[in-house]
Amino acid sequence: MSDNRDDKMGMGTYLTPQEAQEFHKLFVTSFIIFTIVAIIAHFLVWSWRPWLPGPDGYSMASTATQVAAAPVVTPAS
Repeated sequence: MSDNRDDKMGMGTYLTPQEAQEFHKLFVTSFIIFTIVAIIAHFLVWSWRPWLPGPDGYSMASTATQVAAAPVVTPAS
């Protein structure tokens, strides 16, 4: 019975060191891209509607909502 796991990394990985490095590089690259997209998305949402209140609390947000909704709710002539 021969064991040809000599070029494999550890028990049960079934990857050669070169395959493991390639997989790690792909994993790290995709994680970095995901993190950058998440940071951009959080910045855009924060710019649109901040989730922490300003100095006057959430009253500023309700005023902004009323101002933004005013043209939409105007009665038709």
